[in-house]
Amino acid sequence: MGSEDERKAFLTQVRKACAIGKQLKDLGIRPSGVVRIDSAASVHDWAADPEGNQKKIAATFREACDIADGFGELLAAEGEICWGGMHGWKKMVQLLEMTGRPEHIGFQADMAHTLLYTLGYNAPEDRIVPADFNWDEAGLAAGLRTLTKALRPWTIDFHVAQNDATVKGQGSHDKTGRHCQATDPNGKLNIARDAGYWLRDEDGQLTKRMAHICWDGCMFSNDVMMNPQTWNDILAAMIAVRNAHGWSE
Repeated sequence: MGSEDERKAFLTQVRKACAIGKQLKDLGIRPSGVVRIDSAASVHDWAADPEGNQKKIAATFREACDIADGFGELLAAEGEICWGGMHGWKKMVQLLEMTGRPEHIGFQADMAHTLLYTLGYNAPEDRIVPADFNWDEAGLAAGLRTLTKALRPWTIDFHVAQNDATVKGQGSHDKTGRHCQATDPNGKLNIARDAGYWLRDEDGQLTKRMAHICWDGCMFSNDVMMNPQTWNDILAAMIAVRNAHGWSE
């Protein structure tokens, strides 16, 4: 949503990513996948002109869709609350609708980041659960149903993750979701169960829209990442999701 030169620079990076993605597909080592994008703008800067900036981002995304189409790629807009114009679930839906290219762009749902949508950290007017929410199971389920009903139709990429419902970050990543380790006792999500809100439709039937799933645990220390138990726990969580919502036919 910046200057013309800034938007051109953004689109140049999209073109590079799509070119690399196509090369990997042509080599046969990337049979599926998306190119992840975001608004590359802070919520503070976006708020200076919400209507105008939202229109500008949508216009830039449409140009990005044209680029992706030329490479046979799909774009996935990452649902993270630090990105202006994407910082609340209603803003995210609005932006995708304004872009108007569902055949070329969709939504990337990360369980840790999207949980923050229900709390309205950067968009309090769009908060789903009550301000005094006590994390009761029924209340969380209702909040996740509301959230996923709106964004699931756009979702083309899915990240399994855990979150303790706090935020961290700085600069352009201010107030972004704090990923937890899979077995963190402070984690608010039942990973295998809550993944189903994204992977199953309103009737509980598998959507089968995701060709693969991955774990997202960014911003961990090197000590955590070098600990084999970290990965054993992650794989156990991933297998639990696959057992609950996978398919083989």
